[in-house]
Amino acid sequence: MARDSCLARVTAGVAVGGAVGGAVGALYGTFGSYEAKNQLEVSLRVAFEELEAKLRPPFPLSIPSLQEYLQLNHAILYGVLTEPQLAKTHIKYLHAIVTDGYAFFISLIIKIVNELYPKLLASVKDLLIWVAKEMVDVLGIGFDGLLVSLLRQIIGGDFSDGNLWLCFELVNLFLSKWNCLLEEEPLVLTSALYAFLRLLADHCRLSSNEKIESLKLLEIEFCVKMLREQFHLCMKIGRDLIRLLQDLVHVPVFRAIWKDLVLNPGEFRTAEFSDVSQLYCSRTSSRYFLLRITPEMETQLRFLLMHVKFGSQKRHQSWFAKKFLLGPEKETLIVDIVRFICCAHHPSNETIQSEIIPRWAVLGWLLNICRKNYVQANVKLALFYDWLFFDERIDNIMNIEPGMLLMVCSIPKYINMTHSLLEFLLLLGENYDVDRAHVITRGISAAFTALVQKGVVRSLDVLTSCDALSPFLKERLGRFLSSSKLGVLNKLQPLHLPCYLVSPSILQNFTCLGTPTPSPERQPADEVEVMLSTEVLLQ
Repeated sequence: MARDSCLARVTAGVAVGGAVGGAVGALYGTFGSYEAKNQLEVSLRVAFEELEAKLRPPFPLSIPSLQEYLQLNHAILYGVLTEPQLAKTHIKYLHAIVTDGYAFFISLIIKIVNELYPKLLASVKDLLIWVAKEMVDVLGIGFDGLLVSLLRQIIGGDFSDGNLWLCFELVNLFLSKWNCLLEEEPLVLTSALYAFLRLLADHCRLSSNEKIESLKLLEIEFCVKMLREQFHLCMKIGRDLIRLLQDLVHVPVFRAIWKDLVLNPGEFRTAEFSDVSQLYCSRTSSRYFLLRITPEMETQLRFLLMHVKFGSQKRHQSWFAKKFLLGPEKETLIVDIVRFICCAHHPSNETIQSEIIPRWAVLGWLLNICRKNYVQANVKLALFYDWLFFDERIDNIMNIEPGMLLMVCSIPKYINMTHSLLEFLLLLGENYDVDRAHVITRGISAAFTALVQKGVVRSLDVLTSCDALSPFLKERLGRFLSSSKLGVLNKLQPLHLPCYLVSPSILQNFTCLGTPTPSPERQPADEVEVMLSTEVLLQ
């Protein structure tokens, strides 16, 4: 078989900085000689060319050396992806020679998924799913990581055929391999639950779209199975499980689950669960936030937040928006990006004190580009979610720092941003869960306390004495601070200011927000969607 035609089946193209390669003629004939070769693809192809003869029956009986074994893994994987008619033969040979529990082979597949997946042909993606199932069947070391890497390739708000196909294949995989996964790697089921609950929120908004109806049924089947049968595993997600479920309360089967969470916790047959507030007080691991950010998106966000100077970010932000957020439904991705920035990307003190664009400025830009009211409400909730249940014993100050700095640093130039965010935070404090108001009040109070004590702000006077804020809002804030016994913090001076305080020069360059969003005296009705009072849930 000619090498050009072989590799033409592996990829539809290449992108600068990484994509699956192909035969030199086919690749560069389409995209130009300036395109860089992908080193992973090159290593797989070279190994296949050198060892192709050994991949045909009858197979050699000799035991390969370590270096030969690694090369054979490269060659076999390349053969699987480029010779579908021989894929089973290649896997049988791998079974015969494997000495490391498939660890190296699976690590290669994960690299392909993480680095090259968007450019692969549909036929190759089919084979990746097939080989992933094979690795689950043989309990290959690291198969859970492979499943997570595939989950990360599902793009939120994307209703293209290829993206919906990947959703369908993976939810089928998790359902068909349920018993095996539950016994061997149960935590990977929690990753799938997080991903599919989040995706369902998007899919259920398009109720008239017939092509995703069967997919929605499978996703609902998997999520309900997890919540009803393995709630002790679901609890490991922590408080963000509640945030995801609240987006699905309009779906009857999830509304029933809500009622049981609130009124009948015993229905979940989990001894350690007796009230929803237990989930509130459980921090969600950052690994879950990575699930809804593709590796490519993560790379670009980290570059923006680690290397781009404040004042020079506009073109980077514009490119990012066109690349990842352009589309009628992709705006919902902003919610996931905000959770990632707040909880999974914590800059060093060196970065904080440098001229690099701070997280709060990027978050302000993301808020400003929201066009749909319900998305903006969910983005604000994502920004403040950890405030509601903050406990310095388990929570990280860096999760709540961006929300505070965005409010403070928007004064006075973008006072509407400050007004909108502060009003939303107080609205959450009063209405998020009125039956457990003491939990919410305690969390927000602890957040304000930590933000002052750790030096994120010098005192709360920056808000309580802000002339630009409406008297009504300042009065509400003052009442909250007084009722939660935070008034003393207004005069408290922090001990370690340099790590957090924003310099005047940075504030002078604050141009990331663009045109401020008008802040009405009352929050729009869509923002009430984030409230969880028992009365609302049981109507």
